[in-house]
Amino acid sequence: MIKRFFILSSLCMVLGVSAQNSHTVIKGDNPYNIAKKYGITVDELLKLNPKFKDGKLAIGDVVTVKAEKHTTAVSKPVVVEKAKSNAQVGKIILQPKQTVYGITKQYRISETDLRKLNPELDSHMKIGDEITLPLDSIKKYGGDQQVAPLTVDPRPTEPHSGMDASASLETSMYVIQAKDNYYRITKQFGISQQELYALNPGLEEKGLKPGETIKVKKSKTDTTSVSEPVNPKTKIDSGNERSTATATPVATADDYVTYTVQQGDTVFSIVNKFGVSIDELIALNPDLSNGLKTGMVLKIKKQDPAYVKKNGDALSVVLMLPFGYSTNETQYRGMALDFLTGAKLAIERNARGGQKLDIKIVDSGNEASFKNSMAQINPDNTDLIIGPFFKSNVIDVLDFTKNQKIPVVAPFANSPELYNYSNLIIVETNDQTYADKIVEEVRSVYSDQKIYVVADSKKEIANYIKGGLEKAVKNPNIIMVNSPAEIQLDQNMMTGQSAPVIAILASDNDAAGEAFANKIIALSKEVQGVKGFSMYYSPVFEKKVDDLSQASFVYLMDRKINAEGNFEKEILAAYKSKYCKTPPKYAIVGFDVVNDMLTRENKKGEIFKQMNKVQTQLATKFEFVKSKANGAYVNTGYRVIRLVP
Repeated sequence: MIKRFFILSSLCMVLGVSAQNSHTVIKGDNPYNIAKKYGITVDELLKLNPKFKDGKLAIGDVVTVKAEKHTTAVSKPVVVEKAKSNAQVGKIILQPKQTVYGITKQYRISETDLRKLNPELDSHMKIGDEITLPLDSIKKYGGDQQVAPLTVDPRPTEPHSGMDASASLETSMYVIQAKDNYYRITKQFGISQQELYALNPGLEEKGLKPGETIKVKKSKTDTTSVSEPVNPKTKIDSGNERSTATATPVATADDYVTYTVQQGDTVFSIVNKFGVSIDELIALNPDLSNGLKTGMVLKIKKQDPAYVKKNGDALSVVLMLPFGYSTNETQYRGMALDFLTGAKLAIERNARGGQKLDIKIVDSGNEASFKNSMAQINPDNTDLIIGPFFKSNVIDVLDFTKNQKIPVVAPFANSPELYNYSNLIIVETNDQTYADKIVEEVRSVYSDQKIYVVADSKKEIANYIKGGLEKAVKNPNIIMVNSPAEIQLDQNMMTGQSAPVIAILASDNDAAGEAFANKIIALSKEVQGVKGFSMYYSPVFEKKVDDLSQASFVYLMDRKINAEGNFEKEILAAYKSKYCKTPPKYAIVGFDVVNDMLTRENKKGEIFKQMNKVQTQLATKFEFVKSKANGAYVNTGYRVIRLVP
């Protein structure tokens, strides 16, 4: 029987619904054109929809408006284009429930190849977005989406009026500001009002609307007010960097740079772009509390210059692994040896690709003897340190290298105590990130059901989930229990019949996972509508896919191998050829961590310039964000597994 599960990236996909006095967001929508459509102001729209106060809208979101007239999105046809390499590609329109994993399975393409065709994949995984795929795959596996290559230029043409203004004027784009009027714009850009109307057909009738973009005559003297639209397409160069195709309007100052907000920008994208925290951004830009608006000029605090490798072409890398040979301890030796086998595979792979590497392996011993191992590291001749495994040791290394600001990668340690170190890269996704996602998932299906949260002995995460749900849903009825056996169906007070409940597992104990799965299966057989969620993976979930799918079961995990992907097949085969076995857990971690870090390094060793790239290795998703201003980079990547009836 085919296992029915789908894997989503950490970006949430929200399904649109129709309701009276509401509008479902479609491609191209923003607060300004929605407000205009329904005859209300942007402020009124945001007051009606406080959860969108930052102006961030995703396709499929439902916003409340004052007008009853409601239009729905029209499906866009599949667009096909020809790649520069003469290999034909096509574009599918992302449908509800389609995910990265689902696309790779359906179209027989590895996630690595999918990301090469779609460099901005993780910011384009919303319903209605276009995904590029090999045309042959679309024809072969796309069903109703089979298409033929276009023979005409698919780019839309600009509407023309009686006067072809673009032929006589050199133009640029300008975002209308709140205080603008025709006189101000014509004087600013040295253009007559008739020329302005000719460049922008329909402008005279509809008037100037703040936030909208119009064509103007390019000014030779004043360029600070002109903002060219940012091209969302990106490319990957030989150093595996991601860079935008057009420059964004940035001006320098003594302590900060300025950035003009473009259509499509979000607070999150700006924070990642400049490597600052949200708190720091708001501190410099108090008006952000009223929402992000196209055309706003933001102050961004200057960051420290990027780390650059010290010696010649070769990148000097130190692996600190707890073999315990110097102290004759074997407690972590097996874990360290497995990690090393995966790391060696990644090192050899990148070396074959032309990367020059100088690798040194240090036995970090145990926590007590660790400081002796640091004597083997020359901080003046080291570009990257991967390890050690334990939090206290990581702090020792950071203190030891604080003058050089060497990038340090912590494969397993994740603690708030570590978030203050700007040169630290934390690989392990923390429990609160998982808990926040579970709250989001429950909120999307909640309709006044009773909610059970199964806690572990510490109850910390269970309490965190409870607090998040109390803020996220209306009239929550949340019951904390110590065992899945305590979960009971609710009773409908009107009919006396059993009513479905929502159950959440907040324990990583495999025995608790099995008991939880059995309880959810039993309840879903008694009444329809029971929904189960787990913060953690348990092996039983894959053994009971069909039964758990009846409860629309959802669970999170940070490591999952897509055995059908070409990249994954290649790595698994290479490991088996080299070591005569399939890679164990810590070998997978070793490969993923080392390969991810090495592929982020450019020729200058400026690893921190590449931290905004989202990458999936053999089994781990890496999506790093700044913990705070000048703080550590923390991985927030995970996968959502949905079992569908």
